[in-house]
Amino acid sequence: MPEHVMIIHRWTDRYADYAAYLDHTAHRVSYLTTERAARHLPTEQAAGVRLVDSTENVKAVRAAIDSLVEQAGPPTRIVALQETDLDLAADLRGEFGLPGQRAEDLLPLRDKLVMAERLTAAEVAVPATAAAPDHEAVAAFAARHGWPVLLKPRRGTASAGITRLDSAERLRAYAFPRDADMLVQTWLPDRILHIDGIFTGERLGVWRASRYLHTCLEFTTGTVLGSVEIDDGELLARIEEIAAATARAMFTGPSVFHLELFERADGTLTVLEIGARPGGAEVPFIWREVHGIDLMAAAFAHQTGTEDRTARTVADPAAVAGWLLVPPSVPTPCRVRAVTSHQGAGPYAEVLPEVGALMNGGGYEHAGVRFRFRGHSSAQVEAAVRRTMRDATLDCVPVDPQAPAQLVVVGCGNPPYRAYALSAVAARVTTALVQRTDIDWQRRYVAGRFRVADTSDPLATTRAVASLLTGHPGPGAVLTWDETLLESTAEVARRLGLPHMSPEAARRCRDKLATRRLLDAAQVPSARFRHVHTRQEALAAAEELGRPVVVKPRGMAGSIGVTLAGDDEQVARAYEQALAASFPGIRAQAGAIVEEYLPGPEISVDCAVFDGAVRIVNVAHKRLGFAPYFEETGHLVAPWHEEPWADEVPSVVTDAHTALGIRTGLTHTELRLTPTGPRIVEVNGRLGGDFIPLLGTLATGVDPVAAAADIALGRTPRLTPVRDRCAEVRFVYPETDGIVRSLDLTAAAAGPGIVEAIALAAPGSELLLPPRGIVPRLAALVAVGDTPEDCAAALDRAQRAVRHCLTPLP
Repeated sequence: MPEHVMIIHRWTDRYADYAAYLDHTAHRVSYLTTERAARHLPTEQAAGVRLVDSTENVKAVRAAIDSLVEQAGPPTRIVALQETDLDLAADLRGEFGLPGQRAEDLLPLRDKLVMAERLTAAEVAVPATAAAPDHEAVAAFAARHGWPVLLKPRRGTASAGITRLDSAERLRAYAFPRDADMLVQTWLPDRILHIDGIFTGERLGVWRASRYLHTCLEFTTGTVLGSVEIDDGELLARIEEIAAATARAMFTGPSVFHLELFERADGTLTVLEIGARPGGAEVPFIWREVHGIDLMAAAFAHQTGTEDRTARTVADPAAVAGWLLVPPSVPTPCRVRAVTSHQGAGPYAEVLPEVGALMNGGGYEHAGVRFRFRGHSSAQVEAAVRRTMRDATLDCVPVDPQAPAQLVVVGCGNPPYRAYALSAVAARVTTALVQRTDIDWQRRYVAGRFRVADTSDPLATTRAVASLLTGHPGPGAVLTWDETLLESTAEVARRLGLPHMSPEAARRCRDKLATRRLLDAAQVPSARFRHVHTRQEALAAAEELGRPVVVKPRGMAGSIGVTLAGDDEQVARAYEQALAASFPGIRAQAGAIVEEYLPGPEISVDCAVFDGAVRIVNVAHKRLGFAPYFEETGHLVAPWHEEPWADEVPSVVTDAHTALGIRTGLTHTELRLTPTGPRIVEVNGRLGGDFIPLLGTLATGVDPVAAAADIALGRTPRLTPVRDRCAEVRFVYPETDGIVRSLDLTAAAAGPGIVEAIALAAPGSELLLPPRGIVPRLAALVAVGDTPEDCAAALDRAQRAVRHCLTPLP
């Protein structure tokens, strides 16, 4: 039986290439990660993926692990390469009885007081260190060793929570944290070195030593942090001696390590701390790019018990590397106003935040601008680092979380279908707009807060959104309800650090083949399917799945190109129609999908997804027409909690969101209520269309548009219904293909129970019935009533009152 390797991962950059480390087809590999961190993972090859808001959220992590075990079986190996996740991985190994580092093995490497005690026992020099449970203990320590002293968490990373105290007066003003055990240590005004490499279990393997320019502690207060590798042979010999002694004292087997030393003016070396993991910041990158060694691959091999195939020597021993981190010019949260690139003028690589991006901190990876350097000597690299240090800027403006927010809508849609949505957003929050064309009817909602951009281009859209947010003092957000712009808007949000469904999740929703594959892998009730590229493959798929079948394009909208087909001729024709289907703003994808027909009524479920929790906002019964095509001719939102399927639908919908990696946003899921239970047709990563959100508001008092805006702003949406009525929309179609000459809805609008009568076709519009045209509707009639029958009666009367004149087309 293949092994199940469970990986805990939190980086958002390409720190580790798990697909290269382990064959995902020969082993079951699952991931516990976050929405931001999942984008570089081989999730399509994974046995399971579970997203949490943070890998430090114990409750969410435990639930995710239970879910992965249920899907992929108990793990045989646990992997965690980031320092903060080592404790969790060690605890899990103990619980599952797995090989590898357990909590007792990790304790001296994570608890800095135990670390100091063990090194002292091994006669390795460390600063004077003691437990610091209270003010009295620190005062007694200072009386023995003098001021200043450092107070730091016994378990911590990246110098977080470290405080320097210079006097008894400062100590009296210090408030001990409630959630961390502390230690006190003498403060040494020495330079700090870091040594990174591999310990074989017996001796040092490959390793490199570097000197910090400034310190990690200074970096936490807004100072730049740099590092340059050392080429001084005499110093390296002394470093090797203390590094080897430290590793032998701390490790019981092979391990990647990150060691920090104090270097006094007289050359004396003292251990600051050591970690059983690759170094942070840019260390893994310069090792791969300059030295040809993947420290992450070595650490992965150690934790999985596989062969460590990393090189035993660096590719070019004479090469010297360095790196630099430049923090924002003001404390976080802040928004980037300007950032300077130095590519080609010193660093060989750089990672810059987008102008307009929200900076919230969060470790070295998200601390600001990142630069990487290479050269032939320490002096050469240090000079380049210091030049960049002097010239680089990350100019930011503060963001006041309490100030009024601004939400940028990307793409607005046609006024008949989306004016109510823009109105709802503008009534809730200061609203801006980015779209392809100049502003028109939207000006009353956004005033001058408007930019024209190619909204299919993520970079152009990012710049437009950033220009609207950069001068805004409060929080910002971005939102689209346009199916064709969902992926580009998700990418804008990622670039600017704003809440949104991830681009990867948006892509999975847009690609119906990816949706089907992920639902199938997660065993979410859906439809059996085949991906076909020829007419013969389509016919074979229909034969295998059982007729009739549904044939559809991989990624259109509005049921365009979706056909129910029975015999060979119908399947062949449906396949050709799926390939020829087009929708403005959507690029066709290769092949078509043939899937089993799901009998039963169809419903759509709008959900608010916030911090991974999926809440149903409203349920609509779909009216279909123009068979064998799936034209949506109306929708009814009605009370549903007493329906026989009411208990099953929420769990199926939640499981579908989990499988697709959707943790944020307002979604629209379509299901068939089959004799065997609810089954997913598709999941859309945006507000429902066809006035369904308006129906939800009328029927329940919960406004899905307002909920979508709240989620985009990072606020908890208000989802408690205040009424339980029925609301229905019916679309009026022409009797035949034709050109609209006139349309009069006056009498229809005046009918009892009718709250809206909306013209959808202006005079001169050409309407072609399915499958030739796209939603060829004359009007939308919206009714409200206490029962579905009330709505149907009102709509029947109103439809008879619609007056229109049409010139038929041949």
